Amino acid sequence: MSLTFTATPNPSPVGAAERAAILENPGFGQYMTDHMVTATWTKGEGWHSGELTAYGNISLSPAAAVLHYAQEIFEGMKAYRHPDGSIWSFRPEANAERLINSARRMALPELPVEDFLESVRLLVQADQAWVPAADEGEKSLYLRPFMYASAAFLGLRPSVEVKYSVIASPAAAIFTGGLRPVKLWLCEHFARAGAGGTGAAKCGGNYASALAGQIEGTEHGCDQAVFLDSSTHTFVDELGGMNLFFVKSDGTLVTPELTGTILPGITRSSVLELAKEFDLSAEERKIPVEEWKQGVANGDILEVFACGTAAIVTPVGELVWEGGSAPSTAGEHGGPITNGIRERLLGIQKGTSEDTYGWMHRLV
Repeated sequence: MSLTFTATPNPSPVGAAERAAILENPGFGQYMTDHMVTATWTKGEGWHSGELTAYGNISLSPAAAVLHYAQEIFEGMKAYRHPDGSIWSFRPEANAERLINSARRMALPELPVEDFLESVRLLVQADQAWVPAADEGEKSLYLRPFMYASAAFLGLRPSVEVKYSVIASPAAAIFTGGLRPVKLWLCEHFARAGAGGTGAAKCGGNYASALAGQIEGTEHGCDQAVFLDSSTHTFVDELGGMNLFFVKSDGTLVTPELTGTILPGITRSSVLELAKEFDLSAEERKIPVEEWKQGVANGDILEVFACGTAAIVTPVGELVWEGGSAPSTAGEHGGPITNGIRERLLGIQKGTSEDTYGWMHRLV
């Protein structure tokens, strides 16, 4: 490890009664735990000043590079309490590697995998009381590691100072109202990312660029927007924050291939591995949106679902665009493959299904 972490407990943590009330109905991303982990990188010195401290506001110069040039990256992951009371995370090494890849693309320093894992472990250990009980369904502790350029300088260059932090928030299911198919808007006027751009990096700009499409979808009564490739506007890319899968009648499970414009989701890669358990042949390739439209109409596509850390696996219903729509194949609660993969993933994450892949990492 290149970092050592000091620990200063929060002198005024949230009281047990207030915390219990929050955990009853945490929502998603609304409440933060008592602590945060921080570290600093400076040019010539590398990573230093690792510490666990009370959660609090960040002091930042108005000239900080992140505010002007969006030089920042982040990760999203969860901690789960298992029936025996232990706390685990799902494939955190993959999150650490993805943060490194994002850092390379955004000209930020690489945080070693072991430092990433230790920062997450420290925070969860300190705030383990915030991890929902094992019998609380989909509830978990959402973890948000992030890194940003903090040097005060208005010239365009890689920042000579960078801050890293991890915060946590108790989370329920991201979609309210129980498991139901989401209605998607086909965004034809905006692209999430372009060829040669930052689509494969987990950086805020990709999510900000998706908001206009999301707003457009909401105005048309949809839950989310799905984006097409920026070059031809004919191939399916992903949602604003989730990858897409199609279950086909020929026994294949198809997802858009990684072209540099699509985020390499960790849930996505896990679903590809799980396909064989459901007698499906996993396939990554370009998917014309016309194949989606026609496939759900003629029975070639049996199910469509989206996946990601926050939503896990979510059935996709109707696809809507200007002047038309494609019917849902999801029924009221999603199809058998969608729900089977969802339950298998949740079971591994929550410790109620055997982890035959070695994906789970014990934190506490």
